[in-house]
Amino acid sequence: MGRKLRRFVGALKDKASLTKAAFVFPPCSSAADIAVLRATSHDHPSSPPHPHHISALLSFGHGARPAACALSSSLSSRLLSTRNPSVALKSLLLLHLLLRSAPFILLDSLFSSLLPKPSGHHSRSPLLLSSFPLGADPLSWSLSSCVRWYSRLLELRLLLPEPTPDLSDWVSSLLTRDLIAELDTLVKFLAEASSPPEMRCGGGRLVAEVEKLVIEDRIAAENGILARLGEVRERIGAVGFADAVELVFVLRRLEDHRPAPYGWMRIAGAGFGMK
Repeated sequence: MGRKLRRFVGALKDKASLTKAAFVFPPCSSAADIAVLRATSHDHPSSPPHPHHISALLSFGHGARPAACALSSSLSSRLLSTRNPSVALKSLLLLHLLLRSAPFILLDSLFSSLLPKPSGHHSRSPLLLSSFPLGADPLSWSLSSCVRWYSRLLELRLLLPEPTPDLSDWVSSLLTRDLIAELDTLVKFLAEASSPPEMRCGGGRLVAEVEKLVIEDRIAAENGILARLGEVRERIGAVGFADAVELVFVLRRLEDHRPAPYGWMRIAGAGFGMK
């Protein structure tokens, strides 16, 4: 009865928020609030947002910048205000999808909204969810644990190097210190992606969709690491002492999280006499 009551109360909150958005806020903000509320409703806590709700959010990136800003603000507000793990996880999943495929205007607005502000309503980043309350029942506990982990992962994802079709040309153009810095960022992301929380309950299709996106990003990070390790090997004779020390720390972290099929240290470690 407790879970059913929480879902009922959540549905009432959604309805009240939709009514408020429709009649109180300016048209641009209300449209964004309604789109976010529909995509992150309390209904069906184990199901991901419906594809047509995702398409509705992406459409805010094809218009004027105020519309994109309104959507970014609405999604940030949803993350900052909710204590429902299903709603928070749906919001993070939407954010992840938008970061992967949103038009430039919306993507730029999202990056701005995720940075902490010195004052105002969004005084902290909506991704600072490490203390998100854990639920009492197995499903809520699992979803809450996933919220904490997923928010940390997306925070690291914001720092990843921009994907480029000419990856080999890009890494060969980097200064050695920048090359090592990018490698370090990718390794930190890989480490977090390789350490998902223990799930007391499966979490249904919602968690499965999160896992799918994380695996895809992890593969991309692995490919990025591999390309940079190859470049490091080419330069190994010219690496200075300070850069070499930093590189050894990065390689040690990578050794703890390297995927078995790739043999990372065999590729990069040859120049260091590592096995």
